[in-house]
Amino acid sequence: MSAHGGRKAIIAAFFANLGIMIAKIIGFIFTGAASMLAEAVHSFADTSNQALLLMGGKLAEKKATSEHPFGYGRERYFWSFIVAMIIFTLGSLFAIYEGWNKLAHDSGHGLDRPEWAIGILLVAIVLESFSFRTAIIESRPLKGDMTWWEFIKHSKVPELPVVLLEDLGALVGMIIALIGIGLAMVTGDAKYDAMGSLAIGILLGIIAIVLAIEMRSLLLGESATTDMIETITCTVKEQDGVEHLINLKTQHIGPEELLVAIKVEFDNSLTSDDIAKRIDIMEVCIREKVPIAKRIFVEPGVFDKERK
Repeated sequence: MSAHGGRKAIIAAFFANLGIMIAKIIGFIFTGAASMLAEAVHSFADTSNQALLLMGGKLAEKKATSEHPFGYGRERYFWSFIVAMIIFTLGSLFAIYEGWNKLAHDSGHGLDRPEWAIGILLVAIVLESFSFRTAIIESRPLKGDMTWWEFIKHSKVPELPVVLLEDLGALVGMIIALIGIGLAMVTGDAKYDAMGSLAIGILLGIIAIVLAIEMRSLLLGESATTDMIETITCTVKEQDGVEHLINLKTQHIGPEELLVAIKVEFDNSLTSDDIAKRIDIMEVCIREKVPIAKRIFVEPGVFDKERK
């Protein structure tokens, strides 16, 4: 569900941003507005980002090899991190540079045909809203009772937070561009347009930093959710022959693949064959309750009360 939902949101965002990018480029050609150029580059970055996210999802489907025995699930995290870097370098820094350059050299002049920019931005807002709505719909089943901020921080599916923040940033950015161009149109002074470009750059920079922090955390390897850890813990403790759960560690090696390492003390009356059978049963029970626990490693040990 999550992979399909993420892909649907990405495709919707890709086509929306492609159309918006073309419209904004036309708008910049007719108006010369700095905020319009910043927005065009922003949409170009977003369109490229959707392509990278789709590529990351495809690469993540490769089968495990001897060199990568746990598979390629983290490809999705890696390319989502690259997307954050593109937003920062191609979107944020360019918009800030363009705004600063316009403010320093062209602030005394008005814009050419600002009505073109306003019309194109209004159309772009409609298209971007469609993409944003799709991302929200696809995210809701995974979000559950979490707030949107909690979902962005804790989601193990990287594409949805990326698309949500990209679309939100695009909508807010276009509203900023509208305000800047509108003020420049009314006053005849392009400095307001330049200030709009600067504001767009700062907005994109904040979004890029948030995404980079979250994707870095996923790349380093995040544990399972609290609910999953509690489910695994209860499942282990209720198994016949288990005396103590000594240690439990989990790590996501992909959005839909969880690594589980368990160390337990079994009843000392059990033979090695008995322990092996109970481990097999334990793994089956864990996978039934936590289907993404694809790789489970159970180690028998001795519980040390003094080190508890």
